[in-house]
Amino acid sequence: MPQRKDAQLLLLLPLAIGLFLRLRLAVTDHGIFWPDEIYQSFEPAHALVFGHGLIPWEFIDGARNWALPGLVAGLLKLCALVGLDQPTAYVPVVKGFFALVSVGTALGTYRLARAVGADELAAAAAASIFSLAAPVLYFAPRAMSENATALPVVWGLSLLLDREVFGKAATDPRARRLLVLGASLLGLAVLLRLQSAVFCVGVLGVLAVRSRERAGPWMAPGPGRWLALRDVVLTLGVWALVFGALDAATWHDAPGAKAGGWFHSAVVYLRFNLIEGKAAGWGVAPWYFFLQRLWTSMPLVTAALAVGVLVGLRRAPGLFVVGLLFFALHSASPHKEYRFILPVLPVLAALVAVGVSSLPLERLRQGGMAFVVVASLVSAVTADRLTFGQLGQYPGRESASAWDDNGPVNRLMLVASQQTDLCGLFTPVHPAWMGGATYLHRRAPLYSPGWPYDCVQAGTCNYAIVPKGANLPVVAEDKDFILARVPNSPCKQDPNYSWRLP
Repeated sequence: MPQRKDAQLLLLLPLAIGLFLRLRLAVTDHGIFWPDEIYQSFEPAHALVFGHGLIPWEFIDGARNWALPGLVAGLLKLCALVGLDQPTAYVPVVKGFFALVSVGTALGTYRLARAVGADELAAAAAASIFSLAAPVLYFAPRAMSENATALPVVWGLSLLLDREVFGKAATDPRARRLLVLGASLLGLAVLLRLQSAVFCVGVLGVLAVRSRERAGPWMAPGPGRWLALRDVVLTLGVWALVFGALDAATWHDAPGAKAGGWFHSAVVYLRFNLIEGKAAGWGVAPWYFFLQRLWTSMPLVTAALAVGVLVGLRRAPGLFVVGLLFFALHSASPHKEYRFILPVLPVLAALVAVGVSSLPLERLRQGGMAFVVVASLVSAVTADRLTFGQLGQYPGRESASAWDDNGPVNRLMLVASQQTDLCGLFTPVHPAWMGGATYLHRRAPLYSPGWPYDCVQAGTCNYAIVPKGANLPVVAEDKDFILARVPNSPCKQDPNYSWRLP
């Protein structure tokens, strides 16, 4: 009992700290790491709920399904129904929701570690990695598919790889329900991010191997395990049909849609990335990119991961294979971004827990747990020093802080949204790196440098976000930028303005 109380304290304290840090970021940090956190989630959701938004090519050609923006649209609609229909309110609410999802993923890390054989204390210690590691904190409030999918991935794996659940599923109705729930969570993960299908493939392979093992205390005879595997396959098949049906409902009239739009987003996405290789246009990186960036962004945690995963391999080979498959395939892909491996970090952390639990001496186990927790705390304390170089983003800006990038522009957009006479806004950055209609929330054109014409000279905008020092009436300021009113603008309508993201 004392050990259980210690484990609960060791689990809940980092979770509470992590929750506080995430919610604080949800309110204060309006920077953008990559356009996807706005234009693959917020912006199509805003267009769906409020009727306008800057739409990227993916939601014109149908290269993404509507699961993630549909989730965000549901949150925006709920906000609108309770009177939180302004961006100053609904943006923090949605970011806060993703922060809670991230904390739920950290808790799932504990559950996964216990499911594959880790001790309570070791599992709690390993959960602190996802609770407190600097890169996880950085990405947590962002409305990205990687954040959304990590939660169902870790909880789904914790049920499917639990030997007791799988072994009893053929004879125990409760175990069978848990098995189907686990498969459903993985199916949901694929719906939210197609790459999560790799976890499904890995799990099916592991369960197929287990179906051939000898019967044991928690393992039904072979035929019963094959029935359990059949339930997993059928459940994943149902979710595949849900994926296809969602595409058919939303993309049946998309350019080039075939078979009524069934699986259209998957076909377009895979063709774009695997066959045409166009994702490389956003940059390529060597195979060791993720290993390198794990080290530069959280060296002590990465050391714990490296040692713990290797030590835990023997006791949890199935989980190791699943994690390795996901990590290796992403490492082999030419275009890489740190966020791509967020869903596999709970898997690696759970393997660390197994590794610590397998150490032969109590003193070694205690030392291993202490190192994991201290490494995670150090990472959290130093998180405010994260740079784009450490995250492997934006060559040429390696020393720039990764936090609140273009945040001043987005906060000034929130101020602009409250100007009743707004007819058009100039921003100093490309539309992909600012908050779009989600932040402006007005059916007013958004202009940026490189637009075919100067909106101030053309008279189609009457507010501008510009560096300090501009000779214009100041409405508000934020760090090095001001929101200024353009005097005597005629506010001409712009008949050629396109709401397609350039």
